[in-house]
Formats: sequence, C-alpha cells, structure tokens
Amino acid sequence: MKLTWNKNNNNNKKRSREAIASYPNLPFDQQDPSHDDMQLQNQEHAHSQHQDKPSADALDSDFKQLAQSFQAQGNKLAEDGKYREALGKWETALNLMPENAVLLEQKAQVLLELGDAWSALKAATRATELEPSWAEPDSVEAQDDRKTASHLIKKRKQLHSSGLSTDKNRYMVGDSTESS
Repeated sequence: MKLTWNKNNNNNKKRSREAIASYPNLPFDQQDPSHDDMQLQNQEHAHSQHQDKPSADALDSDFKQLAQSFQAQGNKLAEDGKYREALGKWETALNLMPENAVLLEQKAQVLLELGDAWSALKAATRATELEPSWAEPDSVEAQDDRKTASHLIKKRKQLHSSGLSTDKNRYMVGDSTESS
C-alpha cells in the first residue's frame, strides 16, 4: 500500500506573527534574558522541592523483585526445554542484578545444553568469582556430595551383582522351563 500526501494549493494560509506574539512565555519573544533565567531557576527550585524522589533502597528492592521475576520465568522456560528463551530471561535478570551467582550458574548450565561451551565456561567462572566456596574442592558441601556419590556407586554395584542386567537395564528373571 502506497501512501501519498496530497498538496492542497487552496490552503496556503500561514499563521500571522501576531497570533504567535500573543503568547508571552515563548522563548523567542522575551526581551530581558536575565529576568527569564531567574524566573526559570525559581520554577525549577520549587518543582524539585515538591517532587518526591524514590529512595535508593526502594529502587534496589524494585530491581531485585523484577530480577527475581525474570529468573522465575527463565526457570519455567528451562524446565519446559525452551533454553534460548530461558537464557533471554536470565540475561535480562543479570542486567538488573549482575552480581547474582545463581543466575550465572544457571546460565552456564543452559549454555552447555545449547553447545556453547566457551560462554558456559565464562559464566561459570564469573559465578565462582562471586561465590568462591563453589570452586573449593574440599568444602563441606563438596565432601558431602562426594560421600553421597560414593554411596550411590556402592548401591549400584550391589544391584548389578544381584541380577541387574547391564544390557537390558532390568532384573533378569530365571527361565521357567528349567523347573523340576
């Protein structure tokens, strides 16, 4: 669809200077610039006194709530397998709260899922810079995880030795024709 502007040659009316000059507050009509500057300063001062500015704490809490909202949306998208959309929500949350180590760690996991190992490494490195205890191999949490993993490995070995088939991934049942 093409739009065209029609020129109306019959309507060549311009406003007269008298109509413009009847408005005294226009800047090009003033004769005394020092008087105008003082009047403008007084108006700005009065306006700034009446204006309520939000405190820094209120802004921080608003940013934090907004970031948490984006994080929750990203979590839901990631659970649904929509990794790129989740990554977008988390990026927005990180723009609001760049020091959020949990978000950076989640971002690293999703980037690994998407196959972007280098960006995942950068995000994980930044997360461990913010939370140095995550990188300590001998931290209490890491020791607990190691104990749990070794316990699970022992249970798996017991299950396999008691008849769990590694090929079929189910328990083997004896042949019923061998009875008697």
